[in-house]
Amino acid sequence: MTRAQLDLFGGDQPELFTEEAAPIVYRADPDRIRRRIANLLTEARAAQRMPWNAEELDNRLYLLKQMGRFLPEEEAAQLAFEFEQEVERLKAA
Repeated sequence: MTRAQLDLFGGDQPELFTEEAAPIVYRADPDRIRRRIANLLTEARAAQRMPWNAEELDNRLYLLKQMGRFLPEEEAAQLAFEFEQEVERLKAA
């Protein structure tokens, strides 16, 4: 092997996983979250009958709960309540 090939794997590259590297933190935009939840509510309110199968409904309920984590607790609870009311209306239709 030549010297150039050995340098390719040499120790002069920076360490990728050091304690100095700051973790990446995701900060959700509450306004964007509110718009997405409002879209879910609008879709449910516009429906005359259940527009989703059981799996799709479960996904929407899960998504709503996950998105609610980025909102104030009372607001998230109110939006979840409103969505669940619409789901009950649609199930009864």
